[in-house]
Amino acid sequence: MRTNTTKAKLHEGKVVFGGIVTRYAPDTVEILGALGYDFVMIDCEHGPADLDQVEHMVRAAESFGITPIARIPDHSEQTILRFLDRGLQGIIVPHVNTGEQAAAVARAARYYPDGYRGVAIGRAHDYGIGVSRNEATAWINSQVLVIPMVEDIEAVNNLDDILQVAGADVLHVAPSDLGQSLGNPGAAEVRRVMSEVIPRIRAGGKFVGVGGNSPADTAG
Repeated sequence: MRTNTTKAKLHEGKVVFGGIVTRYAPDTVEILGALGYDFVMIDCEHGPADLDQVEHMVRAAESFGITPIARIPDHSEQTILRFLDRGLQGIIVPHVNTGEQAAAVARAARYYPDGYRGVAIGRAHDYGIGVSRNEATAWINSQVLVIPMVEDIEAVNNLDDILQVAGADVLHVAPSDLGQSLGNPGAAEVRRVMSEVIPRIRAGGKFVGVGGNSPADTAG
């Protein structure tokens, strides 16, 4: 079964970089892998890709050694299940605003004993070929990246509770919706809030995710 190289690099203390694909574009996924990006984020919150198309882009990622992650449209258990069963190695989950929501997402993304994700012996399990169900579920639990998004002032206010969730691996701080939830005060104020949130996340023992148009945008 496949190793999540992005998760491994994070635990080695490395900074990882990825690109975003907003529609069905397996060739773009392959190009990102060929260029040496660590992961691809398939945007299914705002983009139109369906589950079949996501699965084909996961195959493209696997063939070029890049970690396939999707930003999913919501944090329902069924959405998490169906996306992860395509073989994704991570999910970015929008508008996770409380510790309870973060814990529910983390449990829905993992199998017993870490969660209650429904078991189906499909491609995420190598179709059960050469691996037992218990081996497969334990391996997937260890490899999946669960990435709640901090993009509302409610999440900022509840950050200490969210940080207590063991199964939340990375917290992704998103400036656009965060700014909107603050009343669109302008970029300077959003950056100020982010400059307070990001150190708190690191101090809480979580990895931080941020977006940008250049490596400089991710500094901080």
